[in-house]
Amino acid sequence: MSSFISIRNLRKSYGAFEALKGINLDIDKGEVVCVIGPSGSGKSTLIRCINRLEDFSAGSEIRVDNIPVKAGRSLAKVRAEVGMVFQNFNLFPHLSVRENIMLAPRRVRGTPRAEAGVLADRLLTRVGIAEQADKYPSQLSGGQQQRVAIARALAMEPQVMLFDEPTSALDPEMVGEVLDVMRDLASTGVTMVVVTHEMGFASQVADRVIFMDGGEIIETGSPQQVLSAPQELRTQSFLSAVLNH
Repeated sequence: MSSFISIRNLRKSYGAFEALKGINLDIDKGEVVCVIGPSGSGKSTLIRCINRLEDFSAGSEIRVDNIPVKAGRSLAKVRAEVGMVFQNFNLFPHLSVRENIMLAPRRVRGTPRAEAGVLADRLLTRVGIAEQADKYPSQLSGGQQQRVAIARALAMEPQVMLFDEPTSALDPEMVGEVLDVMRDLASTGVTMVVVTHEMGFASQVADRVIFMDGGEIIETGSPQQVLSAPQELRTQSFLSAVLNH
């Protein structure tokens, strides 16, 4: 059976700087993959290429559910299947929390307003902030805003959820509430690719951990293998720096 997300020879450069150096990766349907590594290792670039928020070099190939990620109609199809949660929430400040979640189903899927409103309320209940529906993003804490962002991504009923360091802009006491929502989501069988610095989350929730450095995948395996008994020196030195911090 072919993998759900297939990445072949993925290269991405910014001028002379090569951010991704020929990545090959397969992710199965329902798999939760955490990507770790130092800043500038290519982690965020990798997941932003999956729904082509970043263009990539000719000769690279990405497929999601066997649909090629390339400009045109197939890209719209892929983006309808792939939800993304960013570091900085990216909510629309002039829309209420409920309206932020209703927007994509109404615009992209043509969901009637009343139906989209019911969906939004259901998702807000799911992420634990139903009572915030009529507020605006500026009235919420960072942790609440990130939970709205997760609900908004889920409103399109995606097959894949990409998370780009979803807790790194949060105050430490708010990190747990967002990770709890993500843990709950992981248990539902949605495919997840999570760029994170949260090693505890990776060890508990991931099926697989990938360590990247210098635009390459250095090591990949179960959380126990990579986090507790890394084979590669670069992985060992990164983890000792992070875990002893």
